Formats: sequence, C-alpha cells, structure tokens
Amino acid sequence: MIEAIDVHKIFQSGEDIVEALRGVTFHVPAGSCAFIVGPSGSGKSTLLYLLAALDSPTSGTIRVAGQDITAMSESQRDDYRRNQVGFVYQSFNLINNLSAVNNVLLPYIPTGITPELRSKAADLLAEIGLGHRLKRRPAQLSGGEQQRVAIARALIKDPIVIYADEPTGNLDRAGGDRIIQLLRNRQRAGNRTLVIVTHDRRFITPEDLVLEIEDGRLKAPFSQSTDSSGAT
Repeated sequence: MIEAIDVHKIFQSGEDIVEALRGVTFHVPAGSCAFIVGPSGSGKSTLLYLLAALDSPTSGTIRVAGQDITAMSESQRDDYRRNQVGFVYQSFNLINNLSAVNNVLLPYIPTGITPELRSKAADLLAEIGLGHRLKRRPAQLSGGEQQRVAIARALIKDPIVIYADEPTGNLDRAGGDRIIQLLRNRQRAGNRTLVIVTHDRRFITPEDLVLEIEDGRLKAPFSQSTDSSGAT
C-alpha cells in the first residue's frame, strides 16, 4: 500500500543544511495501522508530509496504492491529496468563521457543495457524536470536538489512506483515547490504511506496525507482536 525507498529530505536554513530524513525505506501493507514514533526533531512529521504529498523528498521514491507520488505533476499531486488522502493536523486547521459542517465540507468549497455532500457531512458528524453541533463555530467547541470535526473533514472524501499528525497532542488523556479509537474504528470499518505520528506509545497494539525514527534514520520496522516486551 505505502512504500518508501531510500527517501531523503534536506532543508536549507540560511547557510545551514539540515538532513531531516536520511535514506528511509519501509513498507506499510494495505488496511494496516502504522505508528511513526521518535523524539522531537527526528523527522516524524516531515515523513508524514512527504507521504501525503504535502511536500516532496529531495531524493528517493514513495509509492501509494501503486502510484509513484514522487513522479507526479503538481496537478496530479493536487488530485491525489484531494481525492485519496485524509489528513488530520495536530492544530486542527479549522476555519474560525465557518460552522462545523462547513469546516467538514471545506475540501469541496472550490468545486461546489451539493445537497448530497452537505447531508453526508451532517451524517458523518452525527456518527462521531457531533450531530447537535453542526452550526457551532470552532470557538464554540471543545478541543476534542474540534479534533473530531477535523477528522470528519479528513474522512468525508472516503480516502484510501488516513494520515494523522499528533492527533492527540492538544487533548487530555481521555480526549486522546477517544480520538485514537475513532480513527481506528473508521480505519477498520473501511479497510483503510492509517498512519499516525505520535509521542504517546500507549496507543500502539501488538498488531500495529511501528516505524521508529531517530536523527532522520529509520530503525528496522516491525510489528509489536514480534516483541513481547512492547519496547520500540
């Protein structure tokens, strides 16, 4: 489903060169859940942005569902992001002057929103417990409710893969638990592939793939079921 081959990412900051990723290679099977873990500044979010085609690698190849996204034109990358990827940002990225339902519909505003799409957005918010908050703006919602709106926005496109960047980072423990369970439920129900960047390893189960990054390099990926100690 997701394949990265010798991926490098180099940033230049003034006269300094930063090697954010240094030859990362891995494979995530379709329908699975993978966690990208590691210390701050290790390259976790950089990798997630590359997988979602929100940025481009300096070198290397990334394939998703058989598509080489590193060889796509800009218009093809736009289409990939618009129609195949659901991305959940750590900071929610909601529009303050839009209602919850209109924030969910944000990806479709440039092309037009049909009554069917609006009904789908309302049904999706109701499914995740926000049916009574459709007209509320972000400032009228709790942090956990805002994150659920952001997840609904990522899911309304029926993506083949869901990427989540520290989706529990701004929530308390109980709220974080609910968000991870919601993502897992949606991933399993639709047989989607789910990739989560997190600092909190307690969410990882024995069936999950763990991709541990340190200093831009990937340690050998493995399922936690191969390590009874649970160490990553």
